[in-house]
Amino acid sequence: MVEESILNTVERLFEESPQRNFAESVDLAINLKNLDMSQPKYRVDEEIYLPNGLGKDLKIAVFAKGEVGLQAKEAGCDYVFTEEDINDLADDKSRARSIANECDFFIAEVQYMPLIGKTLGAILGPRGKMPVPLTPDKNVADMIKSSKNSIRIRSKDKLTFHVAVGRRDMDAERIAENIESIVNRVESVLDKGKQNLKSIYVTTTMGKSLRVV
Repeated sequence: MVEESILNTVERLFEESPQRNFAESVDLAINLKNLDMSQPKYRVDEEIYLPNGLGKDLKIAVFAKGEVGLQAKEAGCDYVFTEEDINDLADDKSRARSIANECDFFIAEVQYMPLIGKTLGAILGPRGKMPVPLTPDKNVADMIKSSKNSIRIRSKDKLTFHVAVGRRDMDAERIAENIESIVNRVESVLDKGKQNLKSIYVTTTMGKSLRVV
């Protein structure tokens, strides 16, 4: 059962924000405190599974070959790149940047990780989109399914950062459940938990902003 205060805040946000003629994004602004963000150990960099997704299809690219590549395609990924494709992208930086911006998540067979880091790391790394390694004990179809309902939150060296939690056309309770998942995860990875959390606000793209924590 989602925390009532979070649900009430989301419902009030929807009531007080005018309807638009497009599906607005619902986002969180997370504000931390009492942390030296110049120290990498205090930065937040987490992949979080959202129980209700983001209300839109996320694009997934997989670096794989052979049977794994076929399984990835069958599981609904948007791109499958082989070793040859990786080298082609390295030579075509414009297309590589376009793919990096278009896709939300990347997955790669472990043998390709060094090559990807060497050739595409400068493009994928700053965007927080380095591939998740597909180790032999994992199933690519399961990883794709999980990724389609996941987000990555990254504070970098800032005390304030933003993350999407859904869309305005989603039910308020589903949004609230997503928010609760993010709040719980952020608190769990902070050095002093709740004591390092200054505030969290929820807002729509063009609507008002309300405090949830």
